[in-house]
Amino acid sequence: MDVQRFCKTTVFFLSVSTLFFIGGCTENPVTGRSEFTGLMPPAQEANIGASQHKEIIKQYGGIYRNQAVQNYVSEIGQKMAAYSERQDVQYRFTVLDSPVVNAFALPGGYIYVTRGTLAVANSEAELAAVLGHEIGHVSARHQASRYSQGVLTQLGASVLSAAIGLPAASQAIGLGSNLYMSSYSRDQETQADQLGVRYLSRSGYDMMGMSNFLRNMNLYQSVNAQIEGKQAQGFSYFSSHPDTAGRVQQSRAEIANYPVQPSPLRYENRYLSMIRGMPYGEAQNQGFVRENTFYHPDIGFAFQIPPSFTFDNKPERIAIEGREGTVLVLDMAERSSGLSSEQYISEVWLKGRGSPPEQIAMNGLGAATAVAQVMINQQPAEIRGIAIEWSANEFIRMQILIPRGASVAAVDDLKRLSYSFRQMTPTEQKSVRPLQIDLLKAEVGDNLETLSENMQVGKAKIEQFAALNGLTPATPIAVGKTYKILR
Repeated sequence: MDVQRFCKTTVFFLSVSTLFFIGGCTENPVTGRSEFTGLMPPAQEANIGASQHKEIIKQYGGIYRNQAVQNYVSEIGQKMAAYSERQDVQYRFTVLDSPVVNAFALPGGYIYVTRGTLAVANSEAELAAVLGHEIGHVSARHQASRYSQGVLTQLGASVLSAAIGLPAASQAIGLGSNLYMSSYSRDQETQADQLGVRYLSRSGYDMMGMSNFLRNMNLYQSVNAQIEGKQAQGFSYFSSHPDTAGRVQQSRAEIANYPVQPSPLRYENRYLSMIRGMPYGEAQNQGFVRENTFYHPDIGFAFQIPPSFTFDNKPERIAIEGREGTVLVLDMAERSSGLSSEQYISEVWLKGRGSPPEQIAMNGLGAATAVAQVMINQQPAEIRGIAIEWSANEFIRMQILIPRGASVAAVDDLKRLSYSFRQMTPTEQKSVRPLQIDLLKAEVGDNLETLSENMQVGKAKIEQFAALNGLTPATPIAVGKTYKILR
């Protein structure tokens, strides 16, 4: 090692770091402590949030088009934000049309909650807890701290890598940067939970809403992971969130720091009435699965999906993972005037690579297919491309990945899936709809089994009903209480 060179570099790096820290520390509005946030001053936060707002909406499937629900969430959010330590921020609340369970905040008070999160919550107090947690991130300027620390870490990585002359140095230091920047730190998440409890107490909502939602979310995700045949995601080294069970315990402990609430506000029935009729899972305009069939009424096609397959629906494409590493990806492509499916495959898509296109029939639609040999993760595989003549200006494409050595049965599964592709009838397009949240009041004699029979899902009715309502097998059914079901 060139010790002299290394020491000079280290002195330079520390000098640069010192300059940043001297001018970049601000007082945390929540704790009063000085923290390094200088690379995102408060005056810039609103501009940063506004610049990312449209991209977030696009990424999460758009805004949920129900103004009553939007107004309701905003009303609760503003009620909680009134108790934030930062009243210099204009808080904005948006419900995203996504089935993913998620809520997050951008700098400048842009706070988002997904439709999937609303489905998991069981009371207004739980929703208030979610919004309070995100307001807490804004109040404590966690985004500014995370951004500033990340930029400084990357700067240090670049300086040291250039001086040491080893790319591995940059990669090693970059790992630390990615680990820190992947999400909020454990301390920041804990502090946001604590602030959420604080705002619940000040606004009169049941402080148990925080721990109740975290517990319900953990149960919901665990059950759905089991149904899909996946291992539930717990805490890992590369996750900067504390494990959910730990957060439940911490939030309950935090409640002890506040006066006992004589009549805490929960508003269970008001909340459930507001989300009644809300789509569950994918929405009508996104395409959805009902009884092992994927329907996209807005575009007008449908196809079968084997129950064991993993399905991932994004606005730009659909990805379906079968057995033994087989994958089918479906998307749409522009069709030039008069271009046939064979011409498209050979001249535009594969550009002469692979086998000569072969004309096939797809339930009355013109189509062509060709095969190309590729390497995926340094392993040989076959990709079969299918171009379907969907309209005068659009192709629907299927790309089927078949690893070498995949069994005949695994390949046949994907063949059946691809050949089940068809146009929906006009009647189907009008009548078929995604699952929706409905409500049912428990009567004398009801239990998990009787109530779950009302769930119009293909499998695990009891488990899905319990997870949707935050119930365990030991939770008694209360006569007269309203429960969520899927229809």
